[in-house]
Amino acid sequence: MKYLLQDLKVRINDKVYIKDPESSALGKRIIEHSILMIDEMGFESFTFKKLGVKIGSNESSVYRYFENKHKLLLYLTSWYWGWIEYQLVFATNSIPKPEQKLKKSIEIITQSIKQDSSFSHINEVLLNKIVINEYSKSYLTKEVDKENKEGYFSIYKRLVTRLKDMIHEVNDTYAYPSSLASTIIEGALHQHFLKEHFPSLTDCNNKITPSTYYTDLVFNSLK
Repeated sequence: MKYLLQDLKVRINDKVYIKDPESSALGKRIIEHSILMIDEMGFESFTFKKLGVKIGSNESSVYRYFENKHKLLLYLTSWYWGWIEYQLVFATNSIPKPEQKLKKSIEIITQSIKQDSSFSHINEVLLNKIVINEYSKSYLTKEVDKENKEGYFSIYKRLVTRLKDMIHEVNDTYAYPSSLASTIIEGALHQHFLKEHFPSLTDCNNKITPSTYYTDLVFNSLK
């Protein structure tokens, strides 16, 4: 899978950006350092002015790629979900049994992230932390319905649909496959957040992972 992913290009809705950051060295630096800075200071404190200083470029050069930092966050989170989707597809494509395929998918979606050397300008470990801490800010906005109609969340929705279909393959009489699929994906982020910041509110720890919890939850639900 490592070698297959080396040629991967996650295709983001072109309405999210003004100029594709993957098309230039400056664009890739914008993505690389925005991940580092948002992880370090949080999305609220992050600005294009600070990013420009960090990369040694004018603030206006960042605006040539993204209209605002909300669109940048949409880009980063969309890229993350696309990267997860590709891993899921490659890892499960040759698994014949529905139960094993679903179990592997849950593992990929809920596991702790390791650095992927295929993308030198994207630190997936830090991007995962950003998604855990900041993803809800990409859709908890007044514009969410409009942005949804324009396809800004299509990659995320496609991932939920893939997982829903796998749930249906395991038990086609289960009444809530979409709800369960979205609960796994969103819930895994929340469990990782609780594990890091509110450990008394979760059973996940160094021994019990979100993957363990959601595998147990899903297969008990599908009995």
